[in-house]
Amino acid sequence: MQKNQSSRGHIACVMLAVLMWGASSAMAADKTGREVVEQVCVACHGTGKDGAPMIGDVGAWTQHAKQGLGKLAEHAISGIGKMPAHGGQPALSDLEISRAIAYMVSFGHAVDPTQPYASPRTVNPEQLVQDHCLICHGPGLNGAPRANDFADWKPRLQVGVEGLVHSAISGHKAMPARAGLNNLSDTDVRNAVIFMIVQSATSQAK
Repeated sequence: MQKNQSSRGHIACVMLAVLMWGASSAMAADKTGREVVEQVCVACHGTGKDGAPMIGDVGAWTQHAKQGLGKLAEHAISGIGKMPAHGGQPALSDLEISRAIAYMVSFGHAVDPTQPYASPRTVNPEQLVQDHCLICHGPGLNGAPRANDFADWKPRLQVGVEGLVHSAISGHKAMPARAGLNNLSDTDVRNAVIFMIVQSATSQAK
């Protein structure tokens, strides 16, 4: 009984430490809505390619905005119709996608939001790790930190949990952006990273 209580206490400490690491990290500045639109969105929204609402078309954007900005963000993050997830640029964060939406809906007049309009949880993190992440994080393929070895994760946590999440979103060395699953939201990626960190720490307590 004492051993079980000790293990639960260790798990609780690990989870608290994970949250503290995430709170202290500093990230590079996110792109503005205008930057994302000019660099990415204009390719389709500039000409109305494949039925995309054109930049400056008041009627089209008014109609789309009736769904709510959160729904527009969900569609842009996960992909809809012929629009690929994250606009075909998986390294864009959900916040950057939301800023692009704000820019286009307001015709360039809105202030960039500081929080994403949506970042849905679309998959169970344990299932995501088991089905996809462990392909590399199980055996430590290409230098990936192993999911059951906290020693692999500890030095990487110097950049904070959000630093690790940012790397997973934008891609790092052999790992592609969003681990190659472009329709994952930032929330999905963050949950998977935290799951593996906690799993690696708690495996040592067993």
